[in-house]
Amino acid sequence: MSKPRFKTRYDDDINRFESGGHRLQYLLLLGLALAAPWLLGSYYTGELSSVLVWSMAGMGVMLLVGHTGQVSLGHAAFMAIGAFTHLALMLRGWHFVPALMTATLVSGISGALLARPILRLSGIYLAIATLALGILVEDLAIVAEPVTGGVRGLIAPPIELFGLTIDRHGTPIAFYYLCLSLVVLVTLAYSNLLRSPTGRSFLAVRDSEISARALGVNVTRTKTLAFALSCAITGLAGALYGHLVQAVNFESFLVIISIALLLQVIVGGLGSIHGAFFGAVVIVVLPQGIAIARDLLSDVGIRVAAFPGLDMAVFALIIIVLMVLEPRGLYGVWLRVRTWFELFPLYRKGLFRRARSYLKTERLK
Repeated sequence: MSKPRFKTRYDDDINRFESGGHRLQYLLLLGLALAAPWLLGSYYTGELSSVLVWSMAGMGVMLLVGHTGQVSLGHAAFMAIGAFTHLALMLRGWHFVPALMTATLVSGISGALLARPILRLSGIYLAIATLALGILVEDLAIVAEPVTGGVRGLIAPPIELFGLTIDRHGTPIAFYYLCLSLVVLVTLAYSNLLRSPTGRSFLAVRDSEISARALGVNVTRTKTLAFALSCAITGLAGALYGHLVQAVNFESFLVIISIALLLQVIVGGLGSIHGAFFGAVVIVVLPQGIAIARDLLSDVGIRVAAFPGLDMAVFALIIIVLMVLEPRGLYGVWLRVRTWFELFPLYRKGLFRRARSYLKTERLK
């Protein structure tokens, strides 16, 4: 059983790490992430890069959906804005860093401008509005041919950084470290944001808009800021996604991408930064694992490949089973396992019984 933790300073309440052991766990995780390319082959290094890019996009959606309580089915649109802006600037001679910063800024400003009219809605109406926005950006990507390349799209140029030429296929290890560095920076900024008064206002709006307003929180401004920051992070992920897939056009950011991002944060665990990473592992690794299992079954004479669409059906079934057994997602599973070890043999069933996070009557509209 874990030792009780006594707080002796107010700073202990906002400390990022609960103890020295907690800090050591994350240092070990970071060390493992740094060593991963040398322990794995180039293929699995590429898959880890994909997990990192999707994790960053998931953090953008998590900020809005998990920590502010606003549903979005259109975040693929802001991935598209970030990707097309970044690649268009690089193809016109911009350096990688200023092009990346500009793409992030453009995505955030676009989100802020669109937030005012869209965030007048809530619930299913907000989801439909953001869904329509995603479909609209798909068409705009074809019309804005000078920037987006039209139907043909854009091809990502190599990244020149610190005297190195970084390419997703040519130098997969360097590209992985680039993605890892950006993800670590975004994660640190995200965790600090949640501990700030701004982050606490996001959580207040999520839990009860009426209570937040009573405490002096400007709900409209808070929602707009959350939407802008969410879109900026997603746009940054979109810029990296362009280098990950090497070529993007309007078909690279269909509505299914927005649905996948929402599925990622729900399966990973709403309201937790960890959930964005857990969900990314599911979105990227699980389909690959199913495909590998299918090939292994075919090698032993079980021809499951004869049934088209079986891979997607198995993927959907696993997601359904997970959500039925643990509505809090994979982060909820992790909390259960960790608590079981901490409280053993005093752990009791029902300790994590789900409770409603807010009442319908606490919504402003």
